[in-house]
Parts: sequence; C-alpha cells; structure tokens
Amino acid sequence: MIDRYKRWLIQLCLTAMMAGGWSLSAQAEDTLIWLLRDLPPLTIFDGPGKDQGALDQLLPMLIEHLPQYRHQVLHVNRARGMQMLRESTFTCDPSLLWTPERAKYIVFSRQAFISVSNGITIRRSQQEAMTAFIVDGQFDLQAFLDAHKARVGAIAERSYGPVIDERLRQADAQSLALHYGNDALGSLLQMQRLGRLEAVLGYWPEIRYHALRQGIAVDDLSFYPIKGSAPYQRTHIGCSDTPQGREAIERIDQALHDIPVEQVQKSYAAWLDPVMREHYLRDNPNFFQEVPTP
Repeated sequence: MIDRYKRWLIQLCLTAMMAGGWSLSAQAEDTLIWLLRDLPPLTIFDGPGKDQGALDQLLPMLIEHLPQYRHQVLHVNRARGMQMLRESTFTCDPSLLWTPERAKYIVFSRQAFISVSNGITIRRSQQEAMTAFIVDGQFDLQAFLDAHKARVGAIAERSYGPVIDERLRQADAQSLALHYGNDALGSLLQMQRLGRLEAVLGYWPEIRYHALRQGIAVDDLSFYPIKGSAPYQRTHIGCSDTPQGREAIERIDQALHDIPVEQVQKSYAAWLDPVMREHYLRDNPNFFQEVPTP
C-alpha cells in the first residue's frame, strides 16, 4: 500500500509540474525516458497484478532519488527498446543483462537486481520425445539445436544470458523462431500449443504468467534450466551511451546504493514457485554481494 501511494504521489507531482507550466530548466535538466517491457513478474502492464511487479516497485524509488530529471515511462517491446538505446536519445532501461555487444552503445549501472536465470519450456506431451536432451534435470540446448529436428521460440533482441546467447548465435536459422512484436512470449506459447514449436525460452515465472493469460494450463508445461547456465542472472540499469546517459548512470549508481533493494527482491521471490523461492532466498545472502560491472 505504501509503495502504491508513493508511485501515485510521484506521478501526481510530475503531472502538476507539467500542468502548472513550471520552467523545465528550473525544475529538471532533461527528460529521462524509461523503457519498460511487459516482463512479469518484474514489470506487469495489465491484469490482476498490474503495477505489482518487482521493478514496478523499484522504479518509483529510483525516480524519487533522481529529482534532477523529468521522468517519462514508455512501454516498448524488446526490439524497439534496443533500437532506442542505440540512438542518441536520453533513454534508460531498468532491466538489462550486460553483454559485450550491448556495452558498445549502452552504459550500465552497478548490479540492480537478481533474477532466476532463463530456461526452456516444453509441453508435457512432448517430454518423451525430448528425453535425449534432458540430463540431470537440465536441458541440453546445444544438442537440441544440433539435432535440426525441432524449433525453439525466442524473443528477438533479447539476451538470455551468455550461455544461451552463444548457443542461439551458432544455431541454424531454421531452428529458431524469433518474435519481434508485442506480447511476444504469449504468441510463442500459442505457437508451441499448436505444434509449430517444440520449445520456448524464457523465465519460468514469466512463462507461467503468460501461459495463464493465454488459457494454457501450466500443468501441461515443464520447465528446465539450461545446461551450463548459472542459476541466477545479474540485472543492471542501462542508459544510452551519451554524455547525458553516462551522467545519469553515476546518479543511478548512488541511488541504488541508498535504496533498500532487499524489499524488491522479496517481492520478486513471492512470484516464484515454492521450490524456486526457497532456493532463491537461501542463496540470497551470498549471491547478492556486489560485484564490479564487467
């Protein structure tokens, strides 16, 4: 309730500044555009959990710590968001994985958030056919792609972590179904339900959320971590690599140091299934130690 009130109050203040005709130069240096994707349980655009995602809670706290800027939130898909970050615009994304390619045009913050790593979902009806690729409870994505007998669905321009990204880069284009549009994961899950895909990549909480919205029974799906991938991923805030963006990241780093991120992590944990939640909270004290940005 307190977090919801904070978000409402911040939005009200920003609206009042604009409606009152206050001088922008006196009140804020620039307009910082935040790029948000529909990425449950981090950000939730609509439905029962609207605005209750973990990053939905973090962003108002960040805004509160960055009074130098006027803030605008823009809902985008992954491909459009990456395009804007490549341009000379003052844009930031609060949920980015660091990659060497992105670091060429994005400046990254310190560690902002930790999530359970991406994995792969198959339909239970396909499980027997996939047995050869499931080893010790993990999915061998490399062997699956090398077999050239099936297709995996993925969201275009998205990073799934270094191991998965490398497997996808080396894969035959015929083995991949890349979706560029809005509601990309929901569309991929429907393609899988119709038998046009054998597997879909994503975060398990995200997959469960979209499956329910698509009328797909979660019990019909099985999720596996990817062989060779770390169990967790470090998420950063990334801004366009411009003088404005670099200055903003310095201020964002200070804000992240001051913000009680632990409550955001607990909010995220609430969306995990019981087993994942137990592991996530158990590993929290050691894994969340600050590490330098690559």
